[in-house]
Amino acid sequence: MKKKIVRITTVPKAMGLLKGQLKFMTDHYEIIGISSSGIDHSTSEVGKKDGIEEIPSDHTLEQARIREGIRVIPVELTRKITPIKDLISVWQLYRIFKKEKPFIVHSHTPKAGTLGMLAAFLARVPHRLHTIAGMPLLVATGPRRLLLDVVEKITYKCATMIYPNSFGLKDIILEEGYTKESKLKVIGKGSSNGIDTSHFDPGKYSKEDRNELRKSLGIDDDDFVYLFVGRLVKDKGINELIQVFKELNDVHKKAKLVLVGPYEKDLDPLLPETEETINTHPNIKFVGWKNDVRPYFHISDVLTFPSYREGFPNVVMQSGAMGLPSIVTDINGCNEIVIEDENGLIVPPMNAKGLKDAMMKIYNCSRNDKLFDSDNNRQMIKDRYERRSIWKEILKEYQALN
Repeated sequence: MKKKIVRITTVPKAMGLLKGQLKFMTDHYEIIGISSSGIDHSTSEVGKKDGIEEIPSDHTLEQARIREGIRVIPVELTRKITPIKDLISVWQLYRIFKKEKPFIVHSHTPKAGTLGMLAAFLARVPHRLHTIAGMPLLVATGPRRLLLDVVEKITYKCATMIYPNSFGLKDIILEEGYTKESKLKVIGKGSSNGIDTSHFDPGKYSKEDRNELRKSLGIDDDDFVYLFVGRLVKDKGINELIQVFKELNDVHKKAKLVLVGPYEKDLDPLLPETEETINTHPNIKFVGWKNDVRPYFHISDVLTFPSYREGFPNVVMQSGAMGLPSIVTDINGCNEIVIEDENGLIVPPMNAKGLKDAMMKIYNCSRNDKLFDSDNNRQMIKDRYERRSIWKEILKEYQALN
């Protein structure tokens, strides 16, 4: 009989970021997935502009069950601080763990980590693993930061092993004194799930595909396209990106900016003037949420990702696998994937001038510059972050606990 492993995330969308990994593990263990039952509409708003709208279709626990071939158990978890609901969730998780008697509970995302590790500790699950893929608390201040620091330490105390998904995150955890170094380990060269470079492959798209999508968005053949993929929120540097693009576009009329992703207005809203510019600027193309982002990489020249904080950003790996250079901020994860002047440019976070300088520099680069060497950009990702190699490293971690 296979030993049981419970994998837990706050929302199914986060479980989707582990695509393929859970199915891979079923060859070795019985995998149970726990998350909220479906997308939390209160914390995710799909963007709409010029009649373009797409609703996420891969954000339910049932779809994770079908995709990964695993048993799932819904437990409603919230991404906000909700003490009463959180206590109920801990009790539900505790009862599940006592009934299922898993060998390992492995959690992802902050709330699932706190509640999952606490419940697993109370239920005496022998191996309690938590992956850190970003730390929202780093941008919190005042009493909220103090509270989140305490919660973070509780999570780490209840866990038997912590896996930061970047070396930068590991350093931050140690600097903040959340736990001791012996409890920390980065899998491979970083990332929670790696990237499927056979899926993110520019060879799957033709010049005709590129021309057709560009035309549908009002982008000319000789336009230079900056791309952003992710949530349209303050912490992703969208306020700075929109400000800088407006200034750049005043000089370079052939520049376009494509934004792919949803707003999260109640969690991390943009400035009103930023949203107004997105909705009205003729050279900003806001397409909302897309289940398949590959066509948008294919029509673009560079990913522009000025985030304030990350764990190990999938979108930067996706950009490289699709052959694009990336402009990223000098934060953990981003500055591990991108090597300055090799496969992208690195700028200070929260710095509009630095971002503008980088966007201008890459606009003026020759197309023969190494930054635009699609094969090199792709190979750098394949060599370091191929998905199945990450899965095998995680499996080794599990098997070492047998």
